[in-house]
Amino acid sequence: MVIAIFGPTASGKTAVAEAIADATPAEVISADSMQVYDGLPILTNQPVRPAALVAIWPLDHEGSVADYQRLAHEAVDGALARGRTPIVGGGTGLYLRAALADLQLPPAPPPGTRERWERLYDRVGPEQAHAALAERDSQAAGAVHANDRRRVVRALELHDAGGSLAPPRDRLWSDETRHPTMIFGLDVPKRVLDERIRERTEAMFESGVEQEVERALQAPLSRTASQIIGLREVASLRREEAIEAIALRTRRYAAYQRKWMRRISGLQTVSADRPAEETAAEILARAQPA
Repeated sequence: MVIAIFGPTASGKTAVAEAIADATPAEVISADSMQVYDGLPILTNQPVRPAALVAIWPLDHEGSVADYQRLAHEAVDGALARGRTPIVGGGTGLYLRAALADLQLPPAPPPGTRERWERLYDRVGPEQAHAALAERDSQAAGAVHANDRRRVVRALELHDAGGSLAPPRDRLWSDETRHPTMIFGLDVPKRVLDERIRERTEAMFESGVEQEVERALQAPLSRTASQIIGLREVASLRREEAIEAIALRTRRYAAYQRKWMRRISGLQTVSADRPAEETAAEILARAQPA
């Protein structure tokens, strides 16, 4: 049995996963697209205790879901082979699904592909770029608006890699998993979550996130690493402005994560507005065979 834990930022996923691991033979496996990077442990709120797939890539590594999926499957299968329960926890919905299921992901496109399509979009404009997509992948073009630059570019990039933004059978939102799995979503009232996000953001600065970011920016960053929440704010804003900007951006991301919770098939909601040990105990009780 695999136990998966999903929830918005600051809902307590790490603490709950560690509490489960304290109560039963288990191994924690991260499903977080930011925590996979080494060099920014404060900014990405990496756990202090060991967890698989945390800080595994240097900051110049161009990450992909396909890369992560291969490593996640190895981690899950390894835990099961050792007779331990894999606890897959994180706030990146696509990474969570990739860890649990066998998603049919396109290979990584050649270097520079996304930049080439971004330049085309900016040069010819939304309508012509969308028309170029329609010539190549009419289904994807029908699923994205011409003014959505990011998704039009992504659809063109996927087509070059042999994939599609609108595959014929979308397994992302299905209930298919590689192993018997129970998925739990941590529910925290919005007011409480907003307070936690603010407190976490302030704590990052007290812990030295400014110096951490300064060191990280002395070396090249990949496109994927450069998208880590808070990186550009810490680097370019005064402390108080950065705290406000990061807290706002994180709250918006948390709202997006709550939308993921509503789409993950089979997810069971559990209250996380209490000590992590109590939430973990409820999850373990629900996971017991009937």
